[in-house]
Amino acid sequence: MEKPKSVGAYFESLPDEQRKPLQKLRETIAAAAPEADEGITYSMPGFLLDGHGFVAYAAFKDHYSFFPMSSDAVEQHRDELGSRVTGKGTISFEYDRPLPTALVKKVVRTRLAEAAARRAKRN
Repeated sequence: MEKPKSVGAYFESLPDEQRKPLQKLRETIAAAAPEADEGITYSMPGFLLDGHGFVAYAAFKDHYSFFPMSSDAVEQHRDELGSRVTGKGTISFEYDRPLPTALVKKVVRTRLAEAAARRAKRN
């Protein structure tokens, strides 16, 4: 798949069975991090904070993934995430299973705390 020009264009390119679950993930992230801006980061749809990649997500043939862009955030929630952790910084979900929204929000809040700590160090 070529690099999407916008988040909207990315979603338009997806079939319904991928679009709907990914939209739920998108809305969950947006609710947990209202100060983040939607955009393309690392050639994927996601959210940026202070102009930098914050989290991303993407649809794949058999699953969709959430990329918190922090292996520490994934590790902090590893027990709850269980087999959903499929890589150092990758959390995968199955299309036919409900999204664990509370867990996604926890990971996003962890990322927000990391970003706040980084900002505080710079100032």
